[in-house]
Amino acid sequence: MTEIAPRIPLPVSDLNPVEEAVGQRRSVRAFKPDPVPRATVERILQVAARAPSGTNMQPWKVHILTGSAKDRLSAAILTAFDGDEEHAGEWAYYPKKFRDPYLTRRRKVGWDLYGLLGIEKGDHERMHAQHGRNHLFFDAPVGLIFVIDRDLEIGSWLDYGMFLQNVMVVARSHGLETCPQAAFAPYHKVIRAELGLDEMEAVVCGMSLGYADWGKAENTLVTERVPLDEFVTFRE
Repeated sequence: MTEIAPRIPLPVSDLNPVEEAVGQRRSVRAFKPDPVPRATVERILQVAARAPSGTNMQPWKVHILTGSAKDRLSAAILTAFDGDEEHAGEWAYYPKKFRDPYLTRRRKVGWDLYGLLGIEKGDHERMHAQHGRNHLFFDAPVGLIFVIDRDLEIGSWLDYGMFLQNVMVVARSHGLETCPQAAFAPYHKVIRAELGLDEMEAVVCGMSLGYADWGKAENTLVTERVPLDEFVTFRE
C-alpha cells in the first residue's frame, strides 16, 4: 500500500504541479532504507543546477554519499558529536543572540517536534540522541554534503540557496523527500578529513535524500508559516 504524506494546509485547494512541489515540501526526519538509483540523483542535480547565479558562476559543489562511505562519515561525526570538545562552524548560520519573532518561532518548532516524539523538557539525553540522528542522515540512503569555495562572497551564498531549493523541489518530482541540515557545518574538520576536501572548500550544509517513512511520528510535523501581511508590503 502506498503511503500518503500528510498534507500541509494551504489557503488554496487547486495547487498546480509546481505549487504542489513547493507548497507541500517539508523537512523529513525519517526515511525508508530503499536505495535511490544513481541516475535519479544525477538527474535531480542536473536539473537543480539550472538555478540562477550571478554572472553564471555556479558556486555549488556536491559530495554524494551512499553505502559504506555514508556510514563512515556518520560514524566519525557521531564520535565527535558525543565527545567533550565544542564544535563550531566556519560561518555564522544563526545570530549570536535570538530575539522575537525569531526566538519564538525557533522554540515552537523545536518543542512541536519533541512533543511528537514524546521528549519532555529537561530530557537532555533524548534531545541529544534526536539531534544526533542528523548525522545519520535520518537513515536516508543518500547523504549529500554541499561545499563552497571560501573566497566567494555573500552573493554566491545567496545563489547557493536557490540551488539547494531546486534540489529539494526537483527531488519531490521523483517521489523523494529531503531534509536540509545545517547540523553538519560545525563538523567541517571531520568532514574535511573523511572526504579529503581542499582547504579552499567550506562546508555549507548536509542534506538527507530518500523515500519518506510517513508512518513515523516526526514526519507528521507541519511547521507554520506567518500570514502574508506580516512580511509583504504592497506599494502603489
